[in-house]
Amino acid sequence: MTFDAHQLDTFLLVGSGVTLLAILAVRLSSRAGLPSLLIYLLMGVLLGEAGLGIQFEDAELAHALGFAALVVILAEGGLTTSWREIRPSMRLGVGLATIGVTISVGIVALSAHYLLGLPWQIAVLLGAVTSATDAAAVFSVLRMVPLPKRLTGALEAESGLNDAPVVVLVVLVSSGAAAEDGVLAMMGLIVFELVAGTAIGLAIGFGGAWIMRRAALPSSGLYPIAVLCLTVLAYGAGAAVHASGFAAVYVAALVLGNMELPHRAATRSFSEGIAWIAQIGLFVMLGLLLSPGRLTWDILGMAVLAGLVLTFVARPLSVLASALVQPMPLRDLAFISWAGLRGAVPIVFTTIPLADGIDQAEELFDIVFVMVIIYTLLTGPTLPAVARVLKVARRSEPRGLEVEAAPLERIAADLLQVTISPVSRMHGVEVGELRLPRGVVVSMVIRDGSTLVPEPRTVLRHGDDLLIVAPRKLRETTEERLREISAHGRLAQWLGERRTR
Repeated sequence: MTFDAHQLDTFLLVGSGVTLLAILAVRLSSRAGLPSLLIYLLMGVLLGEAGLGIQFEDAELAHALGFAALVVILAEGGLTTSWREIRPSMRLGVGLATIGVTISVGIVALSAHYLLGLPWQIAVLLGAVTSATDAAAVFSVLRMVPLPKRLTGALEAESGLNDAPVVVLVVLVSSGAAAEDGVLAMMGLIVFELVAGTAIGLAIGFGGAWIMRRAALPSSGLYPIAVLCLTVLAYGAGAAVHASGFAAVYVAALVLGNMELPHRAATRSFSEGIAWIAQIGLFVMLGLLLSPGRLTWDILGMAVLAGLVLTFVARPLSVLASALVQPMPLRDLAFISWAGLRGAVPIVFTTIPLADGIDQAEELFDIVFVMVIIYTLLTGPTLPAVARVLKVARRSEPRGLEVEAAPLERIAADLLQVTISPVSRMHGVEVGELRLPRGVVVSMVIRDGSTLVPEPRTVLRHGDDLLIVAPRKLRETTEERLREISAHGRLAQWLGERRTR
């Protein structure tokens, strides 16, 4: 297929218009508490055969483009994830991505075979593709809910790691290798691919960081491109040796994102922008791939029933079993169970059996597509209310204090912009009473549009903006101290007392 100049102009016109509408839709979806993927999928459906009539039925191309988009999305997730924040919950995240996936696949597959009458191959594929959570879907909603780090860390680690075992399982089941070689061989292969992919990701991550620190590139704009290419290189290297490319790309990005590299802020901003483009293109493409004429009442009924089993049986049991490796309070586990949004990842994984020409693969695609729509609508908007009912939301942070940070690369420090809200108890506290860690400096106070250089006796007020310079290693301690004072005033515990408890 070739493009002439007129076709290219039309493609650029439609493509740029759709992308701009998708970007504007982010604000609409955030106000409604919905993942933006739902709007993007709807845009794809409207552009497809049921709307403007654009035909797209190439499952192999959808598979290739879907995996490419997932690589970019996982790379962005790793580059923007703080290892310090997810480390305390890493055991639970790994448990959810391994033990949890295994239990979820088993329960959904049994239900799909015995309740829905699906053949074993399609039933296992349904269990496999729906067992992976979607980082883009989860965190587009969780931005609206202030959660403790133990919860965000577990959910982020799970969504970054569970794609790797799932894609291996789906490929093995689709190709028939799982039935030929047996369960033990399949499990051994999955373990090998995960371990090898992780090792490759670590090697490229640390090796790439070593190179980036010493490379004197002529333009700052080249550093973000180089870092993103390193993450894609990790995926390619893993796939080339038959290891898990998804594990490799996420681990490599996680390492690179937490190293002291030149132009870290530019790299993160660049990766976020590229990931948004990948998400928009991915979801619109998947919407195009859907044929609304195939959505019969039988498909809708199977999607609802399978979703009920996944949401209310498989997911809770998988979370409880995974908690054996890292126990958490029951209310935390209940929220993690409800926050397991699936998003576009399961739909992408259904393109594997579609591309392989598996019998009833189209039926599987339709069931999963409907499941994603229905249960994202069910769980996404209710997450803030569920967090309040379970009492896992950290209510004081967004209401009392707002903290934004910008990196100061030359001195390995961060510039914190702290806004004192009308309900913060920091009002009336003197700068000297903040008792910030040694080496942290309140450099400026902005009040009523004017700036002033604070002294120890300067009294803070509602509406003040503080500019605070903190060495990067002290940033977390500084933010914790500021939040303590915002919640409890000048009588908040001193840092020394807090550390000795």
